[in-house]
Amino acid sequence: MEMRQLEYFLAVAEEANFTRAAGRVHISQSGVSAQIRALEHELGAELFDRSGRAATLTTAGEAALDPARRALAAVAAVREAVDDVRGLVRGRLAVGMVASCTVEPWFEALAAFHEAHPGVDLSVVEDSSDRLIEQVRTGALELALVGAAADDVAREPRMLPVLGESLVAAVAPGHPLAARPGVTLTELAAYPLACLPTGTGIRAVLERACTAAGVRPRFAVQAAAPRTVADLAARGLGVAILSASMIVEPGERLRCLPIADAPALAMLALVWTATPSPALPVLLRHCRRTFALSDGDGDGIGAEKAA
Repeated sequence: MEMRQLEYFLAVAEEANFTRAAGRVHISQSGVSAQIRALEHELGAELFDRSGRAATLTTAGEAALDPARRALAAVAAVREAVDDVRGLVRGRLAVGMVASCTVEPWFEALAAFHEAHPGVDLSVVEDSSDRLIEQVRTGALELALVGAAADDVAREPRMLPVLGESLVAAVAPGHPLAARPGVTLTELAAYPLACLPTGTGIRAVLERACTAAGVRPRFAVQAAAPRTVADLAARGLGVAILSASMIVEPGERLRCLPIADAPALAMLALVWTATPSPALPVLLRHCRRTFALSDGDGDGIGAEKAA
């Protein structure tokens, strides 16, 4: 039995798909399949049910999952102990970010980390905030930049707020609301809205504010990219609900109105795993530096809440 076979086994188990697992471990799908078959032959049992569209664990696979994780963690611990003595940071670090992210300090942190620690294989994925948070909780990602409501950030022990903004309504210059100094959620309910999809921080803040106000919003347009939402609103397809910084070109194209009864902030926050690798505190320090945050407990890990 080889460590790489256990690594491929875990990749397929977590991705539930041989193709995605192959991309994650950077070899061909046929290579992953061959190594899993060899592992199954050695163990004398099939680990995956391949009859459906997803690769699901068999009873034997379920039994092997935790021991495989422990074995790989033990090997990683040996490497980390030696690296600590030598003062090295290496290994793999999987991080995520909200789709269509344009936050410069985040990009600067990743670039600075990569330049300072080229021995770390850094991978970055985009997804919706709720899926990123779930991947951090399962250990598929170690760190993610996500959107969240301020009260969610306050409750989560391993979440660090980095930016916070109020919601605004953005309308085309010819829209009936365009001349208003501000707007309420009740007034917005009379018009079709354009917003980010469910699972994003902006959408969560908006829906909670509407619930508190007893308002049922009417979503006419949903798009994953804030710029798309703004562009469609500028063309009259709905009232865009975004944060102020997401409105790239206000003025001629859009009028931005504060929403009086949506006081909760839409936050961008860093959320990290309960089982970090040695590379994660180093990346968090780069994030603190580029976001100009207080040093807190040094790396954001140790004391459960870093803020």
